[in-house]
Amino acid sequence: MSNSAKSDRSVSLLASRRDLLRIAAFGGIAFASGLPGFRARAADPDFYFVQLSDLHWGFADPKVNPDSRASLEHAISAINAARPQPDFIVFTGDLTHMTKDPTERRKRMTEVRSMLGNLTTKRHVYLAGEHDAGADHGAAFQEIFGALNQSFDHKGFHFVALDNASDLKGALGKAQLDWLAADLKVQDAETPVVVLAHRPLFDLKRDWDWFTPDGAEAVALLRPFRNVTVFYGHVHQEITHPDGNVLHVSARSAMYPLPAPGAQPKKAPLPWDPAAKDHGIGWRQVESAKPIRFDDHPTA
Repeated sequence: MSNSAKSDRSVSLLASRRDLLRIAAFGGIAFASGLPGFRARAADPDFYFVQLSDLHWGFADPKVNPDSRASLEHAISAINAARPQPDFIVFTGDLTHMTKDPTERRKRMTEVRSMLGNLTTKRHVYLAGEHDAGADHGAAFQEIFGALNQSFDHKGFHFVALDNASDLKGALGKAQLDWLAADLKVQDAETPVVVLAHRPLFDLKRDWDWFTPDGAEAVALLRPFRNVTVFYGHVHQEITHPDGNVLHVSARSAMYPLPAPGAQPKKAPLPWDPAAKDHGIGWRQVESAKPIRFDDHPTA
C-alpha cells in the first residue's frame, strides 16, 4: 500500500464514512453496514457485494501482464473462498478488451462469461465498458450479458446500474437520464442509493477520457438523497472522491494498473514489475477498526 499523503487522505475518508469497507484490486468488497445510510433492521440485515472491474479479457501484452488468464482465475478463487459468500457480484465494465472484429468480440464475451460461471455466487450484475460496447453501441454486450442499464432493490438499498459506455462519447444521454429521473422519483429520500457505472460521473481527467460528459446531470438527480455511493471502474486504481452527499469510489483492474491522473504525459498501462508484491492487481483490505489495519494480498 502506498504511504503517500493522497492514500492517507483516501483511507481517512473511507474510515470516516464507513464502518467497514474493503477495496480490492480485483474490485471491492462493500459491506452494507459500511455504506452511508445503512440502518440495521431485522427485515434488512447486513450484507455485502463484490465489485469486479476491468477484466479486459483478450488483452495480450506480456510486458504488462505475463499471465492474464491466471489473474482472472486468482480473482475468481479469492471470491469463491470468501465466507460467507457475497449476496451478488457487480462487474463495472470492460469485461473484454476492445476489438474491431465482431466475431472476436462475441468470442471474448462468451469466453469470459463462461469463466465467470465458475463463481460460486451466481447472481451477477453486468455493466458494459467502452471496450465492450464502444464499437457496436452495446449490441454484442446485450446479446450475451443483457440490459445496458437497470435498477433493483436489495435489503433496504436502491441500486442503479448506468450505461456510460455504449455512446461513443461516453454520455448517458437524454433517454437514460429521463429513465433515471423516473426511477429515482418513486424512491424515498432517506433510502440509501448505490450507483454503479463504468466511467466516473465527475470530471476526474478529461484529456484521459476519465469523465462522463453529462455526469453532472446524473449527480444532480442524486442530490435529494441523503446518502449516495457511486462505484465505478475505468481508471484501474483506487480513488475516493467525496462530493457532498455523493461519495465516488473507484476499483482497480483485474488485468493491469494505469498511472495516477497526470502522473505521466500519456495514459498507458504500467509495465509489469516482477519485484512488486501485487503488480497493481493484488487486493488491499481497509478496515475502520481501531487501529485501522491494512493487509495486502497479491493475486499474482
